[in-house]
Amino acid sequence: MMRGRWWGVLVVLLVAVGGCATGNSQTAPTGTLNSQTAPTGTLDKLTTTRKIALGYRESSIPFSYVSPDKTPVGYSVDLCMRIVADLQRQVPDLQVTWVPVTVESRIPALLNGTIDLECGSTTNTLGRQEQVDFSLTTFLTGGSLLTLAEAPLGSEIRSLRIAVIPDTTTEQVFKTFVTQNAAAVQFLPVKDHAEGLAALENRTADAYASDRIILIGLALTAQNPTRFALADRYFSYEPYALMLRRGDLAFRLAVNRVLARLYRSGQILEVYNRWFGRLGTPSALLVSLYAIEGLPE
Repeated sequence: MMRGRWWGVLVVLLVAVGGCATGNSQTAPTGTLNSQTAPTGTLDKLTTTRKIALGYRESSIPFSYVSPDKTPVGYSVDLCMRIVADLQRQVPDLQVTWVPVTVESRIPALLNGTIDLECGSTTNTLGRQEQVDFSLTTFLTGGSLLTLAEAPLGSEIRSLRIAVIPDTTTEQVFKTFVTQNAAAVQFLPVKDHAEGLAALENRTADAYASDRIILIGLALTAQNPTRFALADRYFSYEPYALMLRRGDLAFRLAVNRVLARLYRSGQILEVYNRWFGRLGTPSALLVSLYAIEGLPE
C-alpha cells in the first residue's frame, strides 16, 4: 500500500514538473547544424556525412542487445532512437549505422570516432569522465549476484567462484568487498553477459556478478527463469547514462534536451513499460530521478 501511494505521488510530481517546465516556453531546437563550416563537432559531422554511428552491446539485456532478427533493441537503444528522431528534424536524411561494442572497446570507439553515441549500460563515473562525457542519467541500479536456485547465497560470500567482466565497476566493487571482508573468492573473467550466464549454467562459476537489473533481464529471458536466484542485496550504486565524446558541448546539449523532454513529459514511462513493465512500476527512486533530470528549457 505504501509503495502504491508513493508511486502515485511521484507520478503527480513528474507531471507537475513537466507542466511547469513547458507551460511558459517553447521547445528549443536541438542544436544548430551548420553545413557551411568545416566539421568541428558531432553535430557538424552529422550534417556533413548524413550519418550517425550508434554503439550497442550484444547481450546487455534489457538495455542494449541483439534481437532474434539481428537488430539492436532495448531501453537504451530506444532512448538513442528518440534522439536520432529529433536530430532528423534538422537532417531529414540522417542515417543510422549500428556498431557493436564491448566493455573494452566502447570508450576507444568513441575516442577514435568509430561511434558518436554509446547506447548501452555504462555507469557514469568520475574516472571515465576523464576520457568521455555522459548524458543525463538514464537509469539507476546496483551490483549484485546471480546464482542457481538450487545453490542460493547464504549470508556470507565465501569460497565462491564468481564470474565477472573485467575492467567494469562491478569487478572493482566486488574485489574491494572481498578484500575488506577477507573472503576466499576466485574471480573468473568472462567477455560479456552471455558468457557470464553460460558459466553459471555450466557450473564453472557459482555466481555471476553484474548490475542487478541486468541480472534480472538475463534470468527472465533464459530458457528456464526458475533455475536462477538473485542475491538479496546491492553491492554498489550504478547510475547509467549514454556516453559521448568529451568536450562536445553542443552534441551533449542536443542529447540532454531530448532526454529531459522525455522525463518531464512523462513519456519516459512508455519506454520503461516496454522494457521493464513485467517487473512492475518504476521504483520511487527511479521516478524521482526522472523528475529531477527533467530539466526545464
